Amino acid sequence: MKEFNINGTVMQCYPLTAAQRLHFYTIKFSRPQVLNIGTGLYIKQDVDFEVLRQCIKEAIAGFDTMRLRFIEDEDGKVYQYVIPFDEREPGFFDFSQWQEEDAHNEMTHWTHKPFERYNSPMNEVVMIKYPNGYNGIYLKVDHMTMDSSSLIEFNKRVLELYCAKIYNYPEPKPLQPYIKALLHDLEYEKNDNPAHQNDEEFWKNVIEGDEPIYTDFTGPGRLITQRRESGNPNLRSAVITSSTHDASISVYHLEGEPSARLMKFCEENKVTMAGLLLMGLRTVLSKFNNDERDVSVKTCVARRGTLLEKHSGGTRIHFFPLRTILQPEQSFIEGIRTIQLEQSKIFRHANYDPIELTMKRAKYRKFTPGASYESISLTYQPLTIREKNTEMPDVDYKTFWYSNGVAAQPLYLTVMHRPEDNGLNFNFEYKKDVVTEKEMEFLYYYYCRVLFRGIEDKNRTIGQILEMI
Repeated sequence: MKEFNINGTVMQCYPLTAAQRLHFYTIKFSRPQVLNIGTGLYIKQDVDFEVLRQCIKEAIAGFDTMRLRFIEDEDGKVYQYVIPFDEREPGFFDFSQWQEEDAHNEMTHWTHKPFERYNSPMNEVVMIKYPNGYNGIYLKVDHMTMDSSSLIEFNKRVLELYCAKIYNYPEPKPLQPYIKALLHDLEYEKNDNPAHQNDEEFWKNVIEGDEPIYTDFTGPGRLITQRRESGNPNLRSAVITSSTHDASISVYHLEGEPSARLMKFCEENKVTMAGLLLMGLRTVLSKFNNDERDVSVKTCVARRGTLLEKHSGGTRIHFFPLRTILQPEQSFIEGIRTIQLEQSKIFRHANYDPIELTMKRAKYRKFTPGASYESISLTYQPLTIREKNTEMPDVDYKTFWYSNGVAAQPLYLTVMHRPEDNGLNFNFEYKKDVVTEKEMEFLYYYYCRVLFRGIEDKNRTIGQILEMI
């Protein structure tokens, strides 16, 4: 902790967490808007914008990380602090006479604009009159202050406040203090912390175990080429070369009924949706790489297991390698359960700094700069505005995620539920010079084939599924 005099007020400022340092590290190798997250939440009914304005201001007052700021000291070290009040007014824009595509493109353009990094607001809220009778809010935040769980929590809070004022619904409960959660994370990071030492030992054993192999989302060509160019026929890692940070998002909508079948399968077999999705993805990568049995992907860990972690905002996501070696005679359901066992190991050690892990692995394996065993990252976001046991009006919703135009990773898949029908959206964010939209369609097509071949007979073997698709 360090004190700074900011505009005549002495503020208590705190170091960045591992999750924040991961994002800050990203800025050094990309354009500044890479950390922008732009979202839209719109409901199909008339909205009292004066009441909505009050609700947004109340939500910001009760949501610490909407008031989070950063400061740099004389040595270039970055700290964070929460200001007690934010007097800004939310913006307003009327798109009601626009074509929906044009409105979407305009807000995508807003999302491209980066924030000032220091002593400046790290979010923007705009009340929106959307085409076709929808109304709501556009929210842009910096990823160092909030992740997708925080975004959904904030939007949900605005809606709950609005429903309390308009429909006399119960007021939302107070949120947990961000600084309390922050101090807990910083305490963990101390080198003499037993939990930290235990996690360090776990990841050391992972790094120094037998070597994984790279499996590309387009097939074995990249690894084969780099083996030939390096003169090392046994090379097991690869670099995805990119000359630009320009990015795009391709969104594929799985209808409500087949999405419900996936969820029903998970409920009946007591497995998680994240486990099912990972099983589908690693099977596709296996198929694309000559039925390779050893497959690694990057998996996202939300780290929101306690009430404090769930309801204190901030950014908590860590990414870790998830490796599975599955035999063709193993069944689909056995594969999912194997993945869940590996996930459980990761969850128990998920507070470890992912940058530290990446650097230690690269040093131990003597990687070429930028090399990895994982070609794709997967995040599953189970939360929606319309959660179970949440009193919300029964109206149509629309939600959007707007591209910031830049990608930190070659290919990043986020799977989330649509609030209107609980169907699944598969959001592929990718670098334009690494992945084509046709390749995304191809990957999504085979992904769905694997998932539905698997759930129609859970005892079908992996080998049979690979032959069928």
